[in-house]
Amino acid sequence: MSFNSNAELGGTTARRRGRGGGAAAVAGGGLAGLGGIAVLLLVLFTGGDVTSLLGGTGGGQDSAIAGCDTGADANANDDCRLVFGQKALDGYWADQVQGYRAPQLIIVDGSTSTRCGTASNATGPFYCPPEETIYVDPTFFGLLRSQFGAQAGDLAQLYVLAHEYGHHIQQITGIMDQYPNDGTGPTSNGVRTELQADCFAGAWIADATSTTDANGVAYLQQPTDAQLRDALDAAAAVGDDRIQAQSGRVNPETWTHGSSGQRQRWFTTGYQSGLDACDTFSVSGGEL
Repeated sequence: MSFNSNAELGGTTARRRGRGGGAAAVAGGGLAGLGGIAVLLLVLFTGGDVTSLLGGTGGGQDSAIAGCDTGADANANDDCRLVFGQKALDGYWADQVQGYRAPQLIIVDGSTSTRCGTASNATGPFYCPPEETIYVDPTFFGLLRSQFGAQAGDLAQLYVLAHEYGHHIQQITGIMDQYPNDGTGPTSNGVRTELQADCFAGAWIADATSTTDANGVAYLQQPTDAQLRDALDAAAAVGDDRIQAQSGRVNPETWTHGSSGQRQRWFTTGYQSGLDACDTFSVSGGEL
């Protein structure tokens, strides 16, 4: 999904934070001890509090993100793509949610501590509810390609951001409070929460071309079939069954995010049918 090259950002609240610090420490051992896949299974796209799993390392001061002025910059640079994606997502959700308040977006450079643990490319992008903040280290997309075989192209990266925005919507509209964590399993609230965020992402992508800059120029172009396949590939790559298969055993009773097929299906449901079709909490387990 490409940005129109002449679209103008017109300012951003996104910030950069962190200057290294290496891999995040994990209770009971570091990433090398538990294995990167196991950590990703626990925290990738969670939107939940992972403080008990991750130690806070890194830090640093927030700084402005420079050089992201036009859609051409967004098409050429992962950081700028996320910044422009934030702008487009805020515009969309402001029209959908009364009293909408935007999340903070932090572009992570190396690692940084948060109230939900350490943010880094090893933990993957996540939303921290008590901060109402999304953390993304753009180098994560390289890990998505190398560890999970996803292309992680332009639209796949925006899908990741839009998924985390979905968790913000769940936070500010009370969905997270209404359906709190009730453990793991294929029909758990956790799985339903993740699948709804995928559905929200699909609904945004279907309507993303309607959000414009101050001059009336649409931020985004209509996605191509190839770009949509790329986003679906990214959704499948982070399915619980796909990740567990890499460690040798698939156990649905420990699922927290849903299978590859479910993640693709709910993304597609949002894309084809819109937000009204995204109530994953009202359907039976067999319909998930």
